[in-house]
Amino acid sequence: MSGIAALVLAGGRGERLGGVRKAQLKLGGKRLVDRAVEHLARHCTPVVISTGALDPALLSLPAGAIPLPDLDLPLAGPLAGIVAMAEWMERQGNPVDLVVSLAVDTPFAPEDFVARLAAEIGGAPAAYATSGESFYPTNAVWRTATLGALLTRVRSGAPPRSLRAFLEEIQSVEVDWPGTHGDPFANVNTLADLLALELRGSGSA
Repeated sequence: MSGIAALVLAGGRGERLGGVRKAQLKLGGKRLVDRAVEHLARHCTPVVISTGALDPALLSLPAGAIPLPDLDLPLAGPLAGIVAMAEWMERQGNPVDLVVSLAVDTPFAPEDFVARLAAEIGGAPAAYATSGESFYPTNAVWRTATLGALLTRVRSGAPPRSLRAFLEEIQSVEVDWPGTHGDPFANVNTLADLLALELRGSGSA
């Protein structure tokens, strides 16, 4: 068993964006979901897209990406996407050692994002990205065994409170990226965020 699979967490409802799905937002003329898939596909296979509760057929996903809806469980947010990936990996026979997750609204993820996480996880169950004081539990690398343990917990009726709580509980490794030219994991929660990132991408900020 070797290799790295990737999961794009794209199931957010975009409630603070007027209900617009984050995955469909464009930055520099390109959808956020296309940016994320292109980035991860350079380093990982397969690339799976967590679509949340929405019908994947409505998202017009990039070619080659595998859509993955949430399971019918009382979970929400990125935790639901990670658990769905754990169950999908189990059904595939856990064909890889590691799974990298990336939030879809992270258009400036560093080029070495996958390589550094995979290198620095060491013997830990997981590793996640930080930048300065900011903590990004969605942008992480997971051992397949860790995902299996999470799935077992959920099935037993004892899921963690959140993705962040789970990462802290299992003593995951922090991997820090300096924000010399802005936070590399800056994301989109509001239209103001989108505008700021558009300016950053154009070199105007």
